[in-house]
Amino acid sequence: MASKLTRSNRAGWLMAFPGTALIAAFIILPFFLAFAFSLTNQRLASPNPTEYVGFENYRELLGLAYFTLEPERDEAGNAVRKADGDLKYPRLRSFTRNNPDYPHLKGMREWFSWQSGENRQVVLASDVVFMKALVNTITFVLVVAPVQAGLALILALLINQKLKGISLFRAVYFMPVVVSIVVVSLLWRFIYSPGDGLLNNTLSGLTFGAFAPVDWLGNTSTALGSIIAMSIWQGVGFHMVIWLAGLQTISPTLYEAAQIEGASKWQAFRYVTWPGLRNTAVLILIVITMQAFALFAQIDVMTQGGPLDSTQVLVFQAVERGYGKQDISGGSTISVLLFLIVLGISLLQRWLTREKT
Repeated sequence: MASKLTRSNRAGWLMAFPGTALIAAFIILPFFLAFAFSLTNQRLASPNPTEYVGFENYRELLGLAYFTLEPERDEAGNAVRKADGDLKYPRLRSFTRNNPDYPHLKGMREWFSWQSGENRQVVLASDVVFMKALVNTITFVLVVAPVQAGLALILALLINQKLKGISLFRAVYFMPVVVSIVVVSLLWRFIYSPGDGLLNNTLSGLTFGAFAPVDWLGNTSTALGSIIAMSIWQGVGFHMVIWLAGLQTISPTLYEAAQIEGASKWQAFRYVTWPGLRNTAVLILIVITMQAFALFAQIDVMTQGGPLDSTQVLVFQAVERGYGKQDISGGSTISVLLFLIVLGISLLQRWLTREKT
């Protein structure tokens, strides 16, 4: 009996070895290498020797400060105003550049600010571009995850019917998934074209010429939203298939019992369909979150992080610094932070959606 168990365990370990080796080679080892590089000033091509800098790279990326900028005042103590009537403030550079009274603000730049009475409240960052990339990435995840999952569930419910020709609709909805994301991004660049783009022409036709053409990818207020819309459209078919697989595991007898009890369609969905899709929902949320944090190809093809860094994201920043600027340590630092963020969110999602006894 013991020999059979030993043989079975050995077979199990042999079956698990390829997957374990791939995880070690492509996830665990790269993470530790990236962490090691993030503690140095390593550059791709530099005549200077690599030095250990500790957590300096992390401080440069994550450094934040809050500062109150008071208006200049005349001899009587009144706030000085400019010719246009706005309050006149001292230059922020006078506090952030070699000012011995404010050493903690050295090298920082304004991230955003707001008015509070006569004072101007300023949030400073050591790396404004990274902060924009972090906010844009989180915004992308918070919008794409629920919207894409919700749309995919609706599509799955619609095509989970025994109707003639339903396979055609399944193929049509899934088609964007099998097309290369680079090709899809190029296609949507033409759709978003500011001149004769398909979207502008369609909206202009629907409004009988009242709609003014918009530079969707060249406008800071619409660029990120345009990429979000395209990404949702491109990936919704993949998650639709996962939802569909989950729907088909629910026993038809449960729906028959609900129908006998007089349950409405909404009650059948709430008390039969949704509980049966619980594990599928957890899987989809984790997969969408990981895919959303890995956003890169759309940015690289469509906007290159512009305009004015409004579409910067973490993966694009890591690649641009690591290879574009040859700053291996900076790119590695962003990669480590991204890995920890994704891991933390995945564990949080798993905890929030755990089965409660």
